[in-house]
Amino acid sequence: MNISSSFRLWRFTFRKCLSRRLQGDTCDRYYCSKSSSTDQTRVVQLKNKLACGPSFQDFIKSSTSDKSVDVLKYLSVYFETYGCQMNVSDTEIAWSILQKAGYSRTHELPEVLQILPIKKEKAEQTIWNRLKHLTALKKRCQKHKPLLKIGVLGCMAERLKTKLLEQEKLVDVLAGPDAYRHLPRLLSLAYGGQRASNVLLSLEETYADVMPVHQTPEGHSAFVSIMRGCDNMCSYCIVPFTRGRERSRPLSSILEEVRMLSDQGVKEVTLLGQNVNSYRDFSEQHFICSEGSTQLSRGFKTVYRTKQGGLLFSDLLDKVSQIDPDMRIRFTSPHPKDFPDEVLQLIQERRNICKQIHLPAQSGSSRVLHAMRRGYTREAYLDLVENIREIIPRVSLSSDFITGFCGETEEDHQQTLSLVREVGYNVGFLFAYSMRKKTHAYHRLQDDVPAPVKQCRLEELISVFREEAAKVNMALIGSTQLVLVEGESKRSSEELCGRNDGNVKVVFPKTDLPVQPEKPQMVPVTLGDYVLVKITSANSQCLRGHALIHSSLNDRKTSEHLLSKQTI
Repeated sequence: MNISSSFRLWRFTFRKCLSRRLQGDTCDRYYCSKSSSTDQTRVVQLKNKLACGPSFQDFIKSSTSDKSVDVLKYLSVYFETYGCQMNVSDTEIAWSILQKAGYSRTHELPEVLQILPIKKEKAEQTIWNRLKHLTALKKRCQKHKPLLKIGVLGCMAERLKTKLLEQEKLVDVLAGPDAYRHLPRLLSLAYGGQRASNVLLSLEETYADVMPVHQTPEGHSAFVSIMRGCDNMCSYCIVPFTRGRERSRPLSSILEEVRMLSDQGVKEVTLLGQNVNSYRDFSEQHFICSEGSTQLSRGFKTVYRTKQGGLLFSDLLDKVSQIDPDMRIRFTSPHPKDFPDEVLQLIQERRNICKQIHLPAQSGSSRVLHAMRRGYTREAYLDLVENIREIIPRVSLSSDFITGFCGETEEDHQQTLSLVREVGYNVGFLFAYSMRKKTHAYHRLQDDVPAPVKQCRLEELISVFREEAAKVNMALIGSTQLVLVEGESKRSSEELCGRNDGNVKVVFPKTDLPVQPEKPQMVPVTLGDYVLVKITSANSQCLRGHALIHSSLNDRKTSEHLLSKQTI
């Protein structure tokens, strides 16, 4: 009960007593006489008490003078982030909101609120174990650290709210993906001794006015969220039920954040969304009334009606790529249905839009794709791959695959393996199917592939995928790749690593490099630099080579031309 409602109830109680006195209620326990004089005396006494009683301002003063409110000014917040990249983005949004509310950030766990965004199954099991550990820590610290609170944010908070808050009683605060604005209020309730939660989904929330606090190592790359939720309703996917319907962040807000990152020296931005290339901005009236309609890849369909109006993903990609010609632009995770030719042609034309496309297939069997409600067949997917490679000749492709989906046969599995061999991907994200509650598959299909069979198929898929990735990467031996340096190699402090345009890791010896081919001055290579690397070897995981020269997106062709005249 809040302050104003408490005051209203107090007022109502006294007014009810007065009303009953004036009506001569003989049954009231406060009266032992029916005489009017006694009633009048009682009425006067009650009126005096009402006049002398506490006012609304007294209630406010009493509440704000509580020590738990003042102490919030001195509290710190600590984040651990698990699961998908969207959870990382959510952490940056949540921290921005709490920072404005007066919190500081710390790396000292016993002093803080613990917030854990979470999504995927492996990470989810880690979270349950972590929460039990933190709850034990909280009990041990109760005497000298009474303000330690535990919270969970994101998909897990929305999907498992009852189990987290009522059954297991492991957390003090729960906030769903659309409730981060309410974190300061939820925390205030938690410090008042209550368990607080808000997991309601929104049809409008995009956090457009919240500038995320990016935690990028020395600022070489950053993720920018452009939309939230998903309308595709794939039968295996929980996202529409944990993150809600699709809604896109206003174009102006996105451009402002990208400009800010460019001013900070960020060299690579990844546009982020559950179905990133279905972006559609309805924030302005003339956008809503525009004639643009959804243009799907040929042979693809959706479970929802064709959408009309708004600024499309091609419009956004066009505007973002013009902000900084020396900033790489990537995007993830797209759906294959949303790759019309205008998007592909823009990727080919703009030097700073990476020639790398994530194209989640999920299965190579049309029968399984139908059960998954993906909206395309194997043949339509292969036609799209052919069209992409025709428009973007040097494109690198990556994909997602799920093995052991409901009803998958050995023949279906073999079709998936053949698709991997036919397409040839650089990078893959491969998983055994795990059923989720609330999904279409949970209600309509049977998870009938035994776990050992799923695991066996997954291992076979990984093996084939690595074979094909090795072939694709080995074809790059002898080429010169422009690499954005990310830091030292994990295996050796004498080597540096980064990623090329195709998002493949490149490792090379640490050495000083010239800035221009004709000038002998050597300059150290640092994180965030672009360098040209001659590829000398490759495997399924990475490329190896030796660095030639400092470069940039704009100077690459000039540097390569000058280097071609010299003996390397």
